[in-house]
Amino acid sequence: MVTLAVTGHMDLTDESVPLVKAALRELFQPYREDLVGVSCIAAGADSLFAEAVVEAGGRLVVVLPSQDYRQAKVKPDHAELFDRLHAAADEVLIMPHETANRQAYETANAVLLERADRLVAVWNGSPPSAKGGGTADVVVDARAAGLPVDVVWPEGAERRA
Repeated sequence: MVTLAVTGHMDLTDESVPLVKAALRELFQPYREDLVGVSCIAAGADSLFAEAVVEAGGRLVVVLPSQDYRQAKVKPDHAELFDRLHAAADEVLIMPHETANRQAYETANAVLLERADRLVAVWNGSPPSAKGGGTADVVVDARAAGLPVDVVWPEGAERRA
């Protein structure tokens, strides 16, 4: 059994989605039924990862940063997929924050890393931003903790401008 957690960009272009999905399916090949995936199921990379875990027959663990995350942060165009992944989860962890803010995201990211044997980063390699809490920050934290990181950024993948 291997537990993979995900961090990644939310703003993938439409053309990037099938590229990332294919790369994730390939990454999961060695694990198949022995796979546990941990995701916050946000739009973009988190949800693509979660979908791939479910499609591979793995167990999905959802980590929600706050009690109001669904109402406050899930946009209408992501709501159906979010709800489907939430329902497919074997386990749902809701962080003890009332509202989704930087502290809530940092707590959720810490839980992702605590639960993981490896981190999957759907990441273009850009450095951490000044505001913190982004994909690069999670990668830095994982590496500092000695957690192996698998970077998924297939050729042709791009973020929306």
